[in-house]
Order: sequence, then structure tokens, then C-alpha cells
Amino acid sequence: MSDDRVTREDLESEIRSTFGEATGRADEARIPLLAAAVVVGALLLGAAYLVGRRIGQRSTTTVEIRRI
Repeated sequence: MSDDRVTREDLESEIRSTFGEATGRADEARIPLLAAAVVVGALLLGAAYLVGRRIGQRSTTTVEIRRI
């Protein structure tokens, strides 16, 4: 048998390097994604407000009271 066996240390170092890169990328992308989510949420909230306001104006009843 040759010395081609994979040791525990080999596996650990490879896993740490793989997850280390993924963790770094996730941390870098978190702040811009959070900012984009806040902006999109604010835009959706504003659009829902404006649509609801328009629907409310169209369906309100106007009652006139006259004195006889």
C-alpha cells in the first residue's frame, strides 16, 4: 500500500477552508442584501398605502344633509 490514504487532518483542513470561504462571503453579502430588503419593503409599503388610499376614496359614500 502506498501513502495515498486520506487522514482526518486532511479532511478537517479541507472542510475548514471550504466553510471559511463560504462564511466570509456570506458576511460580506449580508449588509447590502439587508439594505436592499429594507428599500424593497419600504417601496412595497408605500405602494400598498397609495393603492389603499385610492380605493378608499373611490368607495366612500358622500351624504348631504339639507335643512328643510
